[in-house]
Amino acid sequence: MLRKSFFLMVCLAPAVAFAKQPELPLQAAQPFQAQQLKVRSDLQGGEVYSEISASDRERVIAALDRMSRAVGDGNVETLPPERRVEVFNDQELVNSVLTKARADSRLICKREKSVGSNMATTQCFTVAERERMKRDSDRFMGSMQGGKDAKVGN
Repeated sequence: MLRKSFFLMVCLAPAVAFAKQPELPLQAAQPFQAQQLKVRSDLQGGEVYSEISASDRERVIAALDRMSRAVGDGNVETLPPERRVEVFNDQELVNSVLTKARADSRLICKREKSVGSNMATTQCFTVAERERMKRDSDRFMGSMQGGKDAKVGN
């Protein structure tokens, strides 16, 4: 049994260690203006970031505007250190908000057969929609069982 566990650790460790990290929306090595245009286009398109909240969308757009004013047509390296820090902080805000929104907006499809039917249908939901459905289902089951989970807001 110990050999089998060791074998699995040796075989799976490289796969876990080299798992592809999600690409950040804004990267320091890339030209800022082209990146911000892509981000704004993806925000308006409604597919890549379909699960972003209105307040997060406003925060991202405000940060992009501040970064655009600071960088202009130049690059970050030419900015004074204090401005560079401000741009970096805005970049971190944009990357963190959009990375979460992209993960929540990922579409997952399953083929399922309805009860009483042999016909399979494809049902697609975003990760966030699935989480909301699970939370609502758990809340409903709790209320049907008369448990403490029946309260709204848990």
